[in-house]
Amino acid sequence: MRHDKAAMVIDLARRMAASAEGLTLEEMSRELDMGRRTAERLRDAVIMLFPQTEEVSDPPNKRWRIRGGLSAFEQAPTATELIELTKAAQALRASGEPGRAAALEGLERKLKSAMRSTTLNRLAPDLEALVRAETIAVQAGPRPSADEAVLAEIRQAVLAGRPLGFIYSRPGAEARRRSVAPCGVMFGRANYLVAADRESGRIQTFRLDRMSAVHAEEGVASPPPDFDLQAFASQSFGIYQDEIEDVVLRVSPDGAAEARAWRWHPTQSLEDQPDGGVVVRFRASGMRELAWHLFTWGEQVTIVAPERLKAAMRSELEGSARALDRTQA
Repeated sequence: MRHDKAAMVIDLARRMAASAEGLTLEEMSRELDMGRRTAERLRDAVIMLFPQTEEVSDPPNKRWRIRGGLSAFEQAPTATELIELTKAAQALRASGEPGRAAALEGLERKLKSAMRSTTLNRLAPDLEALVRAETIAVQAGPRPSADEAVLAEIRQAVLAGRPLGFIYSRPGAEARRRSVAPCGVMFGRANYLVAADRESGRIQTFRLDRMSAVHAEEGVASPPPDFDLQAFASQSFGIYQDEIEDVVLRVSPDGAAEARAWRWHPTQSLEDQPDGGVVVRFRASGMRELAWHLFTWGEQVTIVAPERLKAAMRSELEGSARALDRTQA
């Protein structure tokens, strides 16, 4: 068996050990990006190397899992995996998320403490070299806030299916006591609680740094049964949620190469133009946040549609022009 094939067998064994329900052949094929026949051969190799593999009936499918986990030898992380964990923690701490950074740093310590000393000593020089050679570039922008105590209360309410109560304060508005059914949290340029109104069921977002006196309340409050947090987050260009629009942008030939490599939106499609430019299409809400982003493209991007995005861009340009005039006065 070639080395790369051996690595794939170990990878599949880890996935089977990490799944409480086990994996079907279709899931193995999808997760490892391979055909069904190849997945079958890898499954058979795992069964041969790990006799504790169980076959679980799940009509109309069958699942395979490895209960009890794998040995420390089979689970030893690589230097690349450890450095990515370190960088993720550093990025969170640099962006103003000490609570989430501490959670990853704690996980890193647990992993290292569980490793054999010989393995850790072997990886140490590579880890030290990679730490010196790689860093996080901190970009200008709002500092998201994810207070550890607030996140703990939200997670407790989500897991228990209980209402979440808090006081919400917005600039220019009177602080209000809210009680919602929490659906989850979106982390980004700012961090938001996504929750359903307990009476209307309407999905709303609340900035975490504007929430206080947060606690799980008595009772039962679950998200709408058909709610999907990932699908909800994908509707917007950024965080702001409003009316969904068909967005059409024309990128000039000068910016076309960068535009083709850019991830605009999960629903995006790209259409090459005869002049070497490219047309970008996607469906999204959050026109104001999209307008902010388009500032960075300068004259390389022309807004074709919708009109609401043009109006948002025009409003932002006029506001910037007024601010510039005040500085020159």
